[in-house]
Amino acid sequence: MIKSHLIPDWQTGGFGLYIHWPFCQAKCPYCDFNSHVSRKIDQNQWLVAYLAEIDRVKDLTGSRVLNTVFFGGGTPSLMDPDIVHKILDRVRSTWPCANDMEITLEANPSSVEAARFRGYAEAGVSRISMGIQALNNADLRRLGRMHSLQDARDAFDIARSVFDRVSFDLIYARQDQVLSDWQAELTQALTMAVDHLSLYQLTVEDGTAFGDRYARGKLRGLPKDDLAADMYEATQDLCGAAGFDAYEVSNHAKIGAASRHNLIYWRYGDYAGIGPGAHGRLTLNGHRKATEAHRAPDVWLTGSSSGHTELGPVDITAQEQANEYLMMGLRLSEGIDPARYQALCGQNLDPATLEHLEHIGMITQTPTRICATRSGRMVLNAIIKDLLVVP
Repeated sequence: MIKSHLIPDWQTGGFGLYIHWPFCQAKCPYCDFNSHVSRKIDQNQWLVAYLAEIDRVKDLTGSRVLNTVFFGGGTPSLMDPDIVHKILDRVRSTWPCANDMEITLEANPSSVEAARFRGYAEAGVSRISMGIQALNNADLRRLGRMHSLQDARDAFDIARSVFDRVSFDLIYARQDQVLSDWQAELTQALTMAVDHLSLYQLTVEDGTAFGDRYARGKLRGLPKDDLAADMYEATQDLCGAAGFDAYEVSNHAKIGAASRHNLIYWRYGDYAGIGPGAHGRLTLNGHRKATEAHRAPDVWLTGSSSGHTELGPVDITAQEQANEYLMMGLRLSEGIDPARYQALCGQNLDPATLEHLEHIGMITQTPTRICATRSGRMVLNAIIKDLLVVP
């Protein structure tokens, strides 16, 4: 069996840095991310912690080239631009950075945050990802969003005037939404879009307000599976016709405008996660490890002064690496390389299963690529389940 730790596999996907800002103005009822509402935040104290963590990660990763930085959350557009500037200054002085390094910051559309966009650009942010989520006020209220449609349009226009690359998110298959509603809304979104759209089907997660409501039978009007599937199909048709190809299950972009940071995840590269609850995948001394930071902001912040922000890295076995590559890579329209899968774990995917999936139109395969078809991406979890090897 080939030992995966002898292969610099991460270089195929690249190296990125994820920075998690855990605070929001309010908790959205559908959100299961590690986000918290706090009335008082000492941003300078958090800056010291982030800088210390950057130094710690540098000691682990060495001088590999950094391809991307992504500020996520939470609501990182609540960060003062000067804080972002100082973080990025430290990043640039810590790692050699790719000439075309992508730096993304997630933002919520409000006039207060939109006014900060120029400051973020001056700090080095090159791409904004906006959480708009719906294009009508009734559904924005239902989703617990604090902005109005006009707020979203105003913030988006400001972002577009400052940044060359602007993406925004929408959620579909919402309560009481019918197919024609979504088609009209997506058509409107495509007239606004710059180069990238993230379009997610509403999922009800345990531990969220929506999850609790659903368990009590109070979350009514969710579309049936057939309607949700029709909405997915309409999404592919409308986006494709507008030149926004589905390069990933939920992400659509014009040529060359895919999220480079997220591609590192999906192409199974290495990424360092900094901030409460942040996850990472790092190849250290030839061994790939999973990292996870403490979720509680106060615990993470206290630990940052001594370098004890994480639960402890966990070795990822060869088969687990191959499984992760499979699960992430099949989300992409480009699919996976079967030779890379084999190199990771020392064995091939089951040929009989692949042949069956190809026969029923769920995948296509060549000697160098295995890709889910459009029909296959609708049932991707089932395809992955058929192909996964349980360690």
